[in-house]
Amino acid sequence: MALPHAQALDVIDIHPTASGPALAQAPSTSLIKTSQLQLLHLLLPVHHDTPTHHIDQECTLHCLRGRVEVVMPGGVRTLKAGQLVLLPARQAYGLRAREDSTVLATLRMHGGDAAERGGQPSAQDPAGG
Repeated sequence: MALPHAQALDVIDIHPTASGPALAQAPSTSLIKTSQLQLLHLLLPVHHDTPTHHIDQECTLHCLRGRVEVVMPGGVRTLKAGQLVLLPARQAYGLRAREDSTVLATLRMHGGDAAERGGQPSAQDPAGG
């Protein structure tokens, strides 16, 4: 059963509650999803890598806790707590947690999904893994 998304004017607590081994068991969640916007709260235990993928529209990645690398063809951007990066549309990327980390991803929505084919595997990683 899916957890309900927050509604307009709801206050959302995104302070980290899990760390260490418990973080690996804690789920990442979609906090808000409207026809225009989706916010994802990603929980990444140290040494966790996400597969390379892309979003068709611009998106932001905001490191709330820890240290995470945004791995892209041609370069890596390291984010520490309190830092964010804007990814251009269709930018292929993956995430590597170098410490227990939490990331807030903000996606622009089209028709209920992140852009037209949000989250599709990138050309560099057609299998999505």
